Amino acid sequence: MNALARIISVIFHPLLMATYLFSLLAWALPSALAPLQPGSQPAYIVLVFIVTFLLPLSNIVIFRIFGTIRSFAMVERKERLIPFVFISAIYVAVTYLLYVKTGLGPDHNFLKLMIIIDLLVVVSTIATFFFKVSVHSVAIWGFVGITLLLTKIAEVNTLFYATIGLILLAGVVMSSRLQLAAHSSHEVMLGGVLGLATSIAGMLILF
Repeated sequence: MNALARIISVIFHPLLMATYLFSLLAWALPSALAPLQPGSQPAYIVLVFIVTFLLPLSNIVIFRIFGTIRSFAMVERKERLIPFVFISAIYVAVTYLLYVKTGLGPDHNFLKLMIIIDLLVVVSTIATFFFKVSVHSVAIWGFVGITLLLTKIAEVNTLFYATIGLILLAGVVMSSRLQLAAHSSHEVMLGGVLGLATSIAGMLILF
């Protein structure tokens, strides 16, 4: 069971959630990524993967090499602080550069979603200064909150079943963190509440 839980934790790592979100929307609800046209969406998804996964991951590897963190799991709350601050800075900087360099504005859906993802990362970082929280839970429930609201406001119903699947997946991810004893039930539940509340609030304000 532990081996399966580790696989689930890796596949649904928080840094991959942005890539999964944009990939799902490009497939099921391309209009949610407006003003990007379907033909240009794959290139932007690759860009999202690079800047929200590979770039932060490289920073974590550097922190591990220099001993800032003792393991990639970052078991202790205090050793998460510096990496999380750097990751937050990367996400916010990338969103700002997209705004400045690509012509995407605050009224464009793609940039709005990036801002909500930034909020999830920043909220996780701020929370970590006070208590340990399951970032896996924050990420997956943030994903759920975004698709829930998009399902409600979209003119088509293409995200409905995907959202149901994501809710079930959230339970699986949370269970995997508990199985590995990476978090207590309190930390897992708190992460879920933070992720869902932050994403829904962001969607209500921006959309």
